[in-house]
Amino acid sequence: MTVQRLRDQRCWEIKDFFDAYKMSGKTPNHPVRSQMLLLTTHDYFFSKSDKMQSTESITQIQKTVLPSGLKIVTERIESVKSISAGIWVKTGSRNESDELAGVTHFLEHMLFKGTENRSSYDIAQSMESVGGYLNAFTSTEYTCYFARCLDTKLDKALDVLSDMVRNSVFPEEELEKEKKVVLEEMKMYKDSPDDYVFELFSSQVFNDHPIGRPIIGFEETVSSFSRQNLFDYMAERYRPDNLLVAVAGHVDHDEVIKLVNELLPLEQNEPTVNAEQPLTTYSTTAQEVSKAIEQTHMILGRRALNYDHPDKYLLLLANTVLGGGMSSRLHQNIREKYGYCYSIGTFNQSYTDSGLFGVYIGTDKSYVDHVRELIAKEFDKIGSEKVGEKELSEAKAQLKGKLLLSQENTSNRMTRLAKSELYFNRFVTLDELVENIDAVTADDLITFAQKFFNTKMYSETLLVPEGK
Repeated sequence: MTVQRLRDQRCWEIKDFFDAYKMSGKTPNHPVRSQMLLLTTHDYFFSKSDKMQSTESITQIQKTVLPSGLKIVTERIESVKSISAGIWVKTGSRNESDELAGVTHFLEHMLFKGTENRSSYDIAQSMESVGGYLNAFTSTEYTCYFARCLDTKLDKALDVLSDMVRNSVFPEEELEKEKKVVLEEMKMYKDSPDDYVFELFSSQVFNDHPIGRPIIGFEETVSSFSRQNLFDYMAERYRPDNLLVAVAGHVDHDEVIKLVNELLPLEQNEPTVNAEQPLTTYSTTAQEVSKAIEQTHMILGRRALNYDHPDKYLLLLANTVLGGGMSSRLHQNIREKYGYCYSIGTFNQSYTDSGLFGVYIGTDKSYVDHVRELIAKEFDKIGSEKVGEKELSEAKAQLKGKLLLSQENTSNRMTRLAKSELYFNRFVTLDELVENIDAVTADDLITFAQKFFNTKMYSETLLVPEGK
C-alpha cells in the first residue's frame, strides 16, 4: 500500500508506461528522472457494438457500462497466461475536506484490515497462496486496488478485490493501530529529503489548494479519523458511477462482466458529486527549509499542463531533450561537464485541470548558484535555438521505444486502460500516439518553449543542510 505522492506519482507514471512499474506496492527508493505521463493520453474508439479490435497486435479492447454506472474495460492479450486486475475509484486526496485530509489514503489502508467475509490475514493470503499478489495505491485524483495472478485465478482476484471494496468493516482496534502505521509512514517520508522537497514544492506551487496538500494527510487529521468517517467517505465517493474495473491479460470480457455482476451487484445510486475546486492564482515564490541532512535538494518548477492540453506532446518532447536520461542536456551540461551533482532530471505531472513541471537536483549548497544559472541557460537555449534534426529525432525515438517496450507488461496495460478511461473515456492506439509524437516539429517546439521555459514563471524550493 503506497501513497502516490508527487515524487511517487512521477515514478509510478513512468513505471506504468515504461515497463518499470511492476505493481509491487513498494514506494520507489529514488525518483526516476524522466518524462512522464503525457503518454497516458489514450483514446477509446468503439464501433456500434461498443467493441473495438485494437490495431495493436493480438489484443482486443472492450468496454461495458453496467446499468449502475460502473464501467468495465478489458484488454485481451493472447500471448500471456496471467492477468492484472484493478478496481479503480475516481477519488483522491483532492476530493477530501480540510478536516479529513489524508482519509483517502487511510481508507485504502483500512480496506486490507478485514471484511464481513475475510480477516486481514485471509486478504493477505488470498493471492499469495496462488502465486499472485495484491496491493493498492492512492494518488491526488484516484485510488487503485489491484491484483496480479494466473488467468485461471481471475475469479479469485475479483472476488477478493470486490469484497474489500464492498464489505470492509473497519475494526476499531485495527483502525487505531493503522493510525500509528500511517504516522510512522509520515516520518519515513520526512526523513527522505528527496521525498520531502517534492512535498514542499507541491504545496508551494498549489498554495491553499487541495492539489498541494500531502496525500498522506497531517498528523492531527489522521489521528482524528473515526470508523464513521470512513463509512461516510465510502458512501460519498465509492459510488458505482465513480468505480471502474480494469483487467488486462489472458481474459474474456464477457466473463469479467459476469463476475462483476455477481461480485459487485451495485444498484444505481445518486451520481457522485464533485465539488468545484477553482485553481488559486499562481505566483512565483522561493522558499528555503533547513534540515539535518548532508546534501542540498533543489527544485525549479512551475504549474504546467493538464491531461488534455493541446501542447502536451510539445512538453513531452521538450522534457525529453532537457531531462530524458543520461544523454539529456541537463545531465550532460551540469553533471557530466561540471560534476555539480549526482542526481538531476526533469519531471512532469498532469492533473485534470493543471500540472507541475520542474527540474530536481541534489547538489552541494555551494553549487546552488552555479546550478541555477546553468538551468536558466538551458531553458533560454531551448527557447531561442531550434532543436537540431538529429537531437529531435533521437528524442522521438527514445519516447517511442519506451512506449512500445512498456506493452510487454500486463500491469502497465491494465493501468493504461484504466487511466485512459478515467481521464478521457477514449482509447488511442499506439499508432496514433506515435503519429502525435512524430508530428512535433522543431518550429513547434521553439514556439512552445519560448513561453513555457520563461524563468520568470518558475518557483524555487531549497531543502538545505542545517548550519551550513
